Amino acid sequence: MRYDTVIIGGGLAGLTAGIELLKRGQKVAAVSTGQSALHFNSGSLDLMGRSKTGRDIINPLQGIMSVGEQHPYARLGFPRIQRLLPRIKPLFEEAGITLNGTADRNHFRLTPLGMFKPAWLTMAGLATTDNPDNPGWGRCLIINIAGFIDYYPQFLANGLAKTGIECDIRNLSHPAIEYLRKSSTEMRATNIARVIRGEVIDQIAKSVSKMAKESSADTVLMPSVVGVFSETPLRRMLELAQCNLKFVGTMPMSVSGMRTQMCLRRLFEHLGGTYLLGDSVRCGKFSGNRLTEVYTTNLGDMPLQAETFILASGSFISHGLEADPEHVYEPLFGLDVDADSNRPQWSHMNIYTSQQYMSFGVRTDDRFRVSRNGQTVSNLFAAGSILSGSNAVKEESGAGITLLTALNAADTICNCNETKTQKLQPSEYY
Repeated sequence: MRYDTVIIGGGLAGLTAGIELLKRGQKVAAVSTGQSALHFNSGSLDLMGRSKTGRDIINPLQGIMSVGEQHPYARLGFPRIQRLLPRIKPLFEEAGITLNGTADRNHFRLTPLGMFKPAWLTMAGLATTDNPDNPGWGRCLIINIAGFIDYYPQFLANGLAKTGIECDIRNLSHPAIEYLRKSSTEMRATNIARVIRGEVIDQIAKSVSKMAKESSADTVLMPSVVGVFSETPLRRMLELAQCNLKFVGTMPMSVSGMRTQMCLRRLFEHLGGTYLLGDSVRCGKFSGNRLTEVYTTNLGDMPLQAETFILASGSFISHGLEADPEHVYEPLFGLDVDADSNRPQWSHMNIYTSQQYMSFGVRTDDRFRVSRNGQTVSNLFAAGSILSGSNAVKEESGAGITLLTALNAADTICNCNETKTQKLQPSEYY
């Protein structure tokens, strides 16, 4: 099967790049092993949240300007970042995902453990504030689903108490949810969200409204367990509850993260993309300094051929990178990796300090083309967390790096193809 571009990885980076390429008329396939990092997403996207000293960054654009020269942001260049940023919200909006926030000022999201963390963009309905020291929510009612084990009301109450907010805690139940309690493994956010739909939404919204009035609460917080397939149930709940209702992200699996994955995938396929779910690239064939085709587990000896490829397979958690006791390596093509050769330096005994292995990734040139045996692979671009040079966990920059490098890869591929087309004579082109 032949495509213009084949993307290895079907998460945030792969889908973002794929959608952009499809919009420009390319024939695109994405190979996705299964769950991506989006399934663990909190519902917020970060651009640059913390400085090297660990302090919260208010203006992420200023934070970007202070990164090291090997950081993906530095290699993209600030002017290019400024050109790419305005394209992100409309892309998500087209997929049916509403994002709130701006690139010139971080807001703060409420975490499942009751702390406030800086964020760039946050999905509609989730609890955020501009001032973590004084959220301005008044008295809060924290509602939990009876039997739900991935939401911690007391942690939330303790965290909010530090800002002077008084909290009341109550449990809510419904027959449709009670049915899930027959098995504790079913009481997960995504399973609950699948049953909170239709009339169940109306009935739960009525219960929430009643509890809010009884407790005289100014703000109601409840777990984000509504709207796993789209925003429609979420918006209906907010409308019918008749109170200042805010949702709080839960421990993974995340409803908002899975909704993002599904919505982006639907848009990708709606635009004509081929999404090979549950398949894995196992090897590739090179001709000189070009990757010509890849082979997957499910397709056997039938290759996926393309003019260009994007490697968006993620970092260690997604097996885009792997390690043995002595080496860090890229498992698909044996690409060159930027990693410390001194094994004891990979990590630090203090788990709360910066871990060097988190900045490891594939080696790329200034156009984010990967390197193999010291030679640049001219048609294989890398995007997302597989890139080296950043510590996205400490910086809180992961989503920004992923989205911007994915858009950049799509732009670079399309610009290269336009240049080639212009150079062809009419007889060659047709």
